[in-house]
Amino acid sequence: MNLQSKRGWVAGIAGLLVIAAMFAPLPGSAAPPTNHTIKISARAFAYEPAEMRVQRGDTITLHLESLDAVHGLYIDGHDVDIQAEPGKSAQATFVTAKEGKFKFRCSVSCGALHPFMIGELSVEPNYPFARAVVATMLATLGAVWVFWK
Repeated sequence: MNLQSKRGWVAGIAGLLVIAAMFAPLPGSAAPPTNHTIKISARAFAYEPAEMRVQRGDTITLHLESLDAVHGLYIDGHDVDIQAEPGKSAQATFVTAKEGKFKFRCSVSCGALHPFMIGELSVEPNYPFARAVVATMLATLGAVWVFWK
């Protein structure tokens, strides 16, 4: 077997290992899901906090409190739509199954600036898993580089 043929085999096997590492979950590499309880205050055309950051797979419990009028909270891409009256809170619990940025907005017409009452939920990837995949890919590429020298 000549050198070019050996390189082809090594590159092919390395490619298969990289693909397998990308699709096979590695045991113990994913961070355990976290439970978050987030209190959101709604008042004339604003939420506090207006931004939330969580990881994929986390369980989120939202407590919505209205400070001045009836307000709602609807999260794009999730099955969350709650309403709260002043003095009465509303609650919703859900699991963040998708990564990305999702707008949340008032689902009750609450005044002239109602369309601008928005916030953002950022669902980040499970970083320990991503690091394990990258480490596997780098190790495989390093092995290919050593064989090619």
